[in-house]
Amino acid sequence: MLFSEDVFRRKSELGGSIEVICGSMFSGKTEELIRRIKRAQIARLRVEIFKPKTDIRYDDTDVVSHDKNSIHSIPVDHSSVLLLMVTDDTDVVGIDEAQFFDDELPNVCNVLANRGIRVIVAGLDMDFKGLPFGPMPAIMAIAESITKVNAVCVKCGNPALYSYRLVPNGARVLLGEKESYEPRCRKCFNLGPSLDNK
Repeated sequence: MLFSEDVFRRKSELGGSIEVICGSMFSGKTEELIRRIKRAQIARLRVEIFKPKTDIRYDDTDVVSHDKNSIHSIPVDHSSVLLLMVTDDTDVVGIDEAQFFDDELPNVCNVLANRGIRVIVAGLDMDFKGLPFGPMPAIMAIAESITKVNAVCVKCGNPALYSYRLVPNGARVLLGEKESYEPRCRKCFNLGPSLDNK
């Protein structure tokens, strides 16, 4: 996609960037993404928000936080679609549930940032086993800023950075909410099921 000379000059002056908001489930990642996007809208910047088509927990199209705050988004099948959908005059791109995207997402974020766009990415940094999740580690490596938000451990009240799966399912991707996951701190996460039997 070609830039008009004026748009390219403006974007070059502003410079692009990649921001990551990460943490466990119930830590407020989507809430923070929505907050940043709404502030950009107040500043009259042109924004586009995307999410994976597979995430339909709260709404088919909108990005919705656990607190039921929402903002309109475009569900997509593959990250490469973003390069076709983001127009020359877009200032800010928001991407929610980035861990569910394909491995091309870091490259897509780089291309957008190099176009002078502010890219804000929100997602789980670890899966239910406590392992790096999807394209998130690669995006974090190339990001200008990373905000790691914590939930509250439901077992002891300490800061929680893990998403503990409550249901017996070994699939890496299992969409769910409080019936399937709870936030836990490192100690309570490692105690696992034994903590529930006490």
